[in-house]
Amino acid sequence: MKISFIGAGNVAWHLSQAFEDAGHVICEVYSRDTQKARQLVSLLYDSEIQPDLNFSESDTQIIFITVSDDALKSVIERIVLPEGVIVVHTSGTRSLAELQNLLEIYSDVPVQTGVFYPLQTFTKEVPMDYKTLPICVEGTSDIVETRLTNLADSISKYVRHVDSDERFILHVAAVFASNFTNHLLSISHDLLAREQMSFDLLKPLINTTINKALQSEDPALGQTGPAKRGDWATTGRHLEYLQEINPDWTDIYRLMTERIRTRHIGNE
Repeated sequence: MKISFIGAGNVAWHLSQAFEDAGHVICEVYSRDTQKARQLVSLLYDSEIQPDLNFSESDTQIIFITVSDDALKSVIERIVLPEGVIVVHTSGTRSLAELQNLLEIYSDVPVQTGVFYPLQTFTKEVPMDYKTLPICVEGTSDIVETRLTNLADSISKYVRHVDSDERFILHVAAVFASNFTNHLLSISHDLLAREQMSFDLLKPLINTTINKALQSEDPALGQTGPAKRGDWATTGRHLEYLQEINPDWTDIYRLMTERIRTRHIGNE
């Protein structure tokens, strides 16, 4: 399959190479930052830098828009497409109907639309096992959905049809599971660094906590700690210490303590 990318960030960096490894061809890469497009193209076999958003002469079959949600509309306003191409985005929150409506307004030729949402956190140059990558697909027609499913199947064993409402809910849950968790870990790191202590000391605890949650039907069943026990003497000392060094961390600690305690009252 012939594929092009608009955007050369983390998602494009990973998907383009995964597609090539599966035998697909990456025709062009466009990025507002030409240097990023050049860096990505240098990793691909026979791809070219697309100088602008005029794809009218391209023989690509699918164009992936891998820009931020806020930039999606501005890209579609300026893009020039070849007739019959499939245009997909990789957003967790933007609906398929929104993409279709924008293209009906701004495209001069009929195109098809779909969603190809990889449910994962991506960082350039961090290796990933694509076979275990959950990919959620949705299309405006059976033909589009079949083609996107076949494309997803070529790199992953975990492909599902997920509609826009379900995908939005998945994205909300993913923010809690990944983004918020990572922020809490970064606070732990910074707290220890402030006292010249190593974050490595926490890594066995973090591994055990995550593995225990993954092995359970409900992570709440594995909850431990002073909030769960109702150990207010300990949480009080923690709050006093945090108030002295970082009031923002104090607010987060207090909120998390209250939520944990509320959830587990009556379940002991």
